[in-house]
Amino acid sequence: MLTVREDAEAVYIETDHIVGHIAKTGYVSGVQGFTDKATGAQELGFGLDIADFLLEPLPDDPAHPQFDPAQQYVLGGPHGGIAKRYVELPQICTQAGRLPCEVTQGPGFVAVHQWFTWTEATYGRQAGSRWDQTLIFPADTRYFLASDRITSANDVEALIFRLDMPGHLQHTQGDSFSEVFLSYGGILPAERFAADFAPDAQFLYRRSPGAIPTEMIRGYRTSPEGRPGPWLLGMTLHPAIVYEAWCHQRGYVCFIQEIGGLPVRAGEAFSAAYIVGWFDGLGEARETYARYRGTTDWRVTPEGWEAVTG
Repeated sequence: MLTVREDAEAVYIETDHIVGHIAKTGYVSGVQGFTDKATGAQELGFGLDIADFLLEPLPDDPAHPQFDPAQQYVLGGPHGGIAKRYVELPQICTQAGRLPCEVTQGPGFVAVHQWFTWTEATYGRQAGSRWDQTLIFPADTRYFLASDRITSANDVEALIFRLDMPGHLQHTQGDSFSEVFLSYGGILPAERFAADFAPDAQFLYRRSPGAIPTEMIRGYRTSPEGRPGPWLLGMTLHPAIVYEAWCHQRGYVCFIQEIGGLPVRAGEAFSAAYIVGWFDGLGEARETYARYRGTTDWRVTPEGWEAVTG
């Protein structure tokens, strides 16, 4: 079974395995209400693969003649002490307001494409970089495929795109989950997230040349009514594209991921591809990861979809 319904507010998708929707208005980008029909487990945050803004790994420069205090990246609090500054705004998920939407349905799958062009730029740059997101829902899986593609309007020495991957995790003293898994940090019990801590205090991944991991898998194991539940995991299939990844506590567990950190020229693009969804065990997830390892994007036609590498 694969059912697709669309109205002015969202695209609603249901298969034999999952339920979810893609919002067109309000809090937008990614997949919301994602539910595993086999177990009844639900995504515990604000959505999956949620899009933010463009950054570069430099501190703000108040002495710069084109510095705008209204566009300052404020250090401390949820940002920790990691020096960054905005390249283009606004934050898509909270401020875009409405996203266009293109639905493609083919044999055994449905795909949703959304996009946005940033309208504000910093330090005298030109606004107009474009974000494209592709979400693919096969009828026979408990996960979906996703990709984010950034086409830059500017020359930037290290352009970064920030997103939530897989998504955030709401809880009260660990009541909704039992463990967090970070492929670069292992299994972390819920007690490790009892008190707030900054992104750079612990569990921070930073890309290091010569030390790129073979996997980039992050997520949590649900515990409905105190019982062991399935894992909700987000897998970035080409680990070298991940610049930084946070997993910190700020009233909820915050899974921020940044892709890129690469030199780009105006008109050039980079992308990341993911698998996001439900798995009964980490072994099952790793088998799925291995099948698609190296994927950087997805190509969709009415006849089907395929992985893009390189």
